[in-house]
Amino acid sequence: MDELLKWRHDTIGGKLVKALTQNNFTATYVPTVQEAVDKLLELIPLSATIGFGGSVTLDQLGVVARLEQRGNPVLNHTKPGLNPQEIRAISRQQLLADVYLSGTNAITLDGKLVNVDSSGNRVGAMLFGPDKVFIIVGINKVVKDVVEAESRIRLWAAPLNNKRIGYTNPCSRTGVCMDCQGPTRICNITTIMHKCPKRTDVHIIVVGENLGL
Repeated sequence: MDELLKWRHDTIGGKLVKALTQNNFTATYVPTVQEAVDKLLELIPLSATIGFGGSVTLDQLGVVARLEQRGNPVLNHTKPGLNPQEIRAISRQQLLADVYLSGTNAITLDGKLVNVDSSGNRVGAMLFGPDKVFIIVGINKVVKDVVEAESRIRLWAAPLNNKRIGYTNPCSRTGVCMDCQGPTRICNITTIMHKCPKRTDVHIIVVGENLGL
């Protein structure tokens, strides 16, 4: 079974790289998480200021901590003890980072990235601002098309992220997006990256392992 899965992941990864390249993104496929971390450490200069979006994928990679440990200046809006004003200020600074790191909620076989955000700082930085954007996506995020991407977000990403954050929105009880209307709703902004943004250098690293929610 492991060999079959590896064949499937490698094959899908190769198709994604081709589709993403046709959509003007820079794209790389790596079979393992460790290779993804090594690739990022290789490509990101030691002097680069780092911004990042909230991401289970990045947490699993541990790459932000690795970059900070080796000396990269990291703009970290998730440090314990920050008040809302400080979080907002750091999030704004991340828009001018040399390098921005993020995961993605879903990626389609024809090379589109679909994301749903709460405040917009993550998707905003993915689209415009930082000199270089790296988006890391596990093979479990691959879907057929935008319709399936939105379904995946409603069935998986939104409920699990609500549960992870500790919000009491309906999906944290039902396990399925309920189109809630409360103040803690996290599904406020949906973006589809059909092509690479004209003024942003985006490099997508597809990983042949499951990552993120």
